Amino acid sequence: MIKRARKRILLAILLCLSVISYAQNNIIDEIIWVVGDEAILKSDVEDMRRDMISQGAQMKGDPYCFIPEQLAVQKLFLDQAKADSITIQSSTITREADYREKYYLSVAGSKEKLEEYWRMPMSQIRERIREQIQNQYLTEEVKKKLTAKISLTPSEVRKYYAQLPKDSLPFIPTTVEVQVITNEPTVPVTEVDKVKERLRDFTNRINSGEQSFSTLAIMYSEDRVSAANGGEMGLSGRATWVPEFASMAFSLNDPKKVSNIVETEYGFHILQLVERRGDQVNVRHILLKPKVPAEAFEKSIARMDSLTKDIRAQKFTFEDATAISHDKDTRSNNGLMVNDGRESSNHGTPRFIMEELPVEVAKVVKPMKVGDVSAPFRMIQRNGKEVVAIIKLRSRVEGHVANVSDDFQTLKAIVEDKKQEEVLKKWLQAKIKDTYVRIDKNWQNCDFQYSGWIK
Repeated sequence: MIKRARKRILLAILLCLSVISYAQNNIIDEIIWVVGDEAILKSDVEDMRRDMISQGAQMKGDPYCFIPEQLAVQKLFLDQAKADSITIQSSTITREADYREKYYLSVAGSKEKLEEYWRMPMSQIRERIREQIQNQYLTEEVKKKLTAKISLTPSEVRKYYAQLPKDSLPFIPTTVEVQVITNEPTVPVTEVDKVKERLRDFTNRINSGEQSFSTLAIMYSEDRVSAANGGEMGLSGRATWVPEFASMAFSLNDPKKVSNIVETEYGFHILQLVERRGDQVNVRHILLKPKVPAEAFEKSIARMDSLTKDIRAQKFTFEDATAISHDKDTRSNNGLMVNDGRESSNHGTPRFIMEELPVEVAKVVKPMKVGDVSAPFRMIQRNGKEVVAIIKLRSRVEGHVANVSDDFQTLKAIVEDKKQEEVLKKWLQAKIKDTYVRIDKNWQNCDFQYSGWIK
């Protein structure tokens, strides 16, 4: 308690002083809010404003009022996550960060353009992406815990629908169901040998003291998220990682030794123990991925093109052909993709609005008719591997005004969202009341969504 009080006093003093000088780039930044033990900087607001603009996110009212309050609300949820000892699996963050980084690079066109837009080097961009994802997941877990007891009866949903004026009925956007078959191009043995030889060279350089594991991870690891931290994955349980990686990580007992090479769905790794604490372990790793030559992709496309022609000629069905798909997540389900968007009302179902589909899939689906089978195309999976895919449009429900018979689940989700909002707003108001908050006088003239910030 004494340490927290001292920290709050220090933050309050800094707030009164108003500015912090960052000598390395001669930029003046300001502490504009203090929430509990955490400060919100003016640069935090500018960063979030840029991010929201790039993502086309909606800002309600003045961004310099809306954004600081949103950051403050997030800090309250993160504080609760800490109090509840909520953690997110490192592998979950890594997979999402890797996927998001590739998406940003594809939109920007190059690493240089992305760095120019974000106004920071790639190493900092990766750290920022990882932090954003972790905070997002932690916030969602707290919200889920706070609203876990909410339940609805069918009569409540029908009552909600009956009370809505006709001009207020929600519009349901077009949704699709998509089946997929993927084929991973064959990686030549020579490319695998090159990767293994390079990892063995790294091991020799580490063992000889020529270079440290951390330095090599920063320079060469293709897991760019962990590379920014010298290859460290953070304390994690066995279930956090894919089985092959976990087995190797938990077999290590000497921090000075480097593991044997281990292969996973992500590529080839070497590991080094950092710390073991109970049933958790922290390791460094270096990931290298064999390069897939253009000829391998050409052969894969040719195979999938032949498969498409046979399906269209009705030699066998798309569903039959999913048995040879390399996508283990959909292979046993006739190739049907499942929406894993945590914030989507379609989460856990095979329904997607177009914006929820992977970018490459959405482009292909858009002109298709129900029952059509696409030509082969290249797509990046969440594990970072590029594969060749074909898809079948299983169903399409065009956008329409909601009705109970066709859209009961969607209406139920809307009512649940309203109840959740009520519960969360009540919790936040109580949390604000019990939390130390200080706002710079120049940032107080706002119409805030929640009351009690200014004390």
